[in-house]
Amino acid sequence: MAQTIWIARHANRLDFVNPEWFNTADRRYDPPLSDDGLVQVQELADRLKSEGISRIFASPFLRTVQTAHGVANVLDVPLRLHWGLGEWLNPEWMTECPKTRSLSELAAQFSRIDPEVPIEGKPCYPETETQCFARAGQTIRELVDRFAHEDLLFVGHGASVLGMAMGLVDGVTGADVNASLCAVVKVIKDGDRSIMELNGDTSHLSSHERRVRFH
Repeated sequence: MAQTIWIARHANRLDFVNPEWFNTADRRYDPPLSDDGLVQVQELADRLKSEGISRIFASPFLRTVQTAHGVANVLDVPLRLHWGLGEWLNPEWMTECPKTRSLSELAAQFSRIDPEVPIEGKPCYPETETQCFARAGQTIRELVDRFAHEDLLFVGHGASVLGMAMGLVDGVTGADVNASLCAVVKVIKDGDRSIMELNGDTSHLSSHERRVRFH
């Protein structure tokens, strides 16, 4: 039986709306969603609620957890966290390895996270774009194989969305994939063959960015 894999980027982030937030934040590289981002999450959840997704995986950054948890609540499914889906740890963007919330902090705030299931993987700062693509691709392949009889949703960042799509679909490059905010990629995996049916679809959003920003 074919497996359906959904890949989504997180919704709009607070520091995209208010760049000054970065200057006073305790966790400068871990912004929450903006108000319009929270609206996008609800629209994404409404889009996916009838798709038969049985579990969600997300990067442990707050913006991805918020996005994934909003969808998980509507779909009534569990949420797991994996560093392999995380942000590109680009030293040109970050002067240090980013600080994120602990599993216990996240599980206390987001009930779909089981505090007994550890966050898989670990950050490896710094990394190149190629390294980011490779670890995101490897991570999604391993999880898709582990849960081969389930339809899954993965929530990541601009660069990790590209890496995940590249990791699943032969011949796809980063330039081929639309990774705008809260856009979705749909991949159908049938045996050894994977086809990208949707490429960064934003038709579920009432508003979306015209220029894709990665940082």
